[in-house]
Amino acid sequence: MSEAASHGLGSPETDLKDFLLTDIVESIPLRIVVFSGKGGVGKTTVAVNLAHALGQSGRTVGLLDADITGPNVLQMMGINEAARGTGERILPHEKGGVRVISLASMLPANAPVIMRGPMRSKVIEQLLTETEWADTDTLVVDLPPGTGDEVLTIAQRMAPQIGVIVSTPQAVARSDAGRAVGFAKKLQIPRIEMIENMSGFVCPHCGQAIDLFGEGNGPALASQHGVGFLGALPIDPQAPTDGDTGCLIMRDRPESPVAKGIAAFAGRLLESES
Repeated sequence: MSEAASHGLGSPETDLKDFLLTDIVESIPLRIVVFSGKGGVGKTTVAVNLAHALGQSGRTVGLLDADITGPNVLQMMGINEAARGTGERILPHEKGGVRVISLASMLPANAPVIMRGPMRSKVIEQLLTETEWADTDTLVVDLPPGTGDEVLTIAQRMAPQIGVIVSTPQAVARSDAGRAVGFAKKLQIPRIEMIENMSGFVCPHCGQAIDLFGEGNGPALASQHGVGFLGALPIDPQAPTDGDTGCLIMRDRPESPVAKGIAAFAGRLLESES
């Protein structure tokens, strides 16, 4: 039986609240998970740039890449270094003031990650609890898409105060986002916020706004599920190239609409924590 099944996932009467924090994780005052109901919505781009926005606000930020089968955080940050350790602790990489840990730095290039669910959950737990997070006051975790065992494991081991759900305007994405909200509520995450990514595109030539993926209705969806709405981010044609080359929107294109939006999101998250 999977861990999710053993905790009664799928039963509306069951709350998944048996958190098992370690001392080092509990010592991090602000813990944020970024997740989505499906892949392809720009979740990792949001997580990486949100971590940097929080760092630019004066926080000491750690970023954990918990997407074991598709760890892309290091590439997006332009980090190409082997993992390091001291004693029994894993030392995170650091770039732009953000401390980063990912399984990608522990694998040969292009090596596939072939693991069953319980093993993936165990690896995530080790990355979380065996990394040297000393003096980190904010931890952002980029979770794998969906609501599987790995998401359940990391949420139970870190007891996040904030869950940020990334969606897009399409009807399919909205349905998946609704399931992600339900999952976050079962985990009893105190604060749940939604971000609508790829929400419209402004033509750089004529200035006309085009809803390539349908009209954004993020506020209505958030209201329907009783959660917060941080805001919407427009489509950025340069974002895919940025991610491939390690160019960070927050660091390298701070005047872009996406960077300004994510900076505003970080500010709203910190306002409630101050």
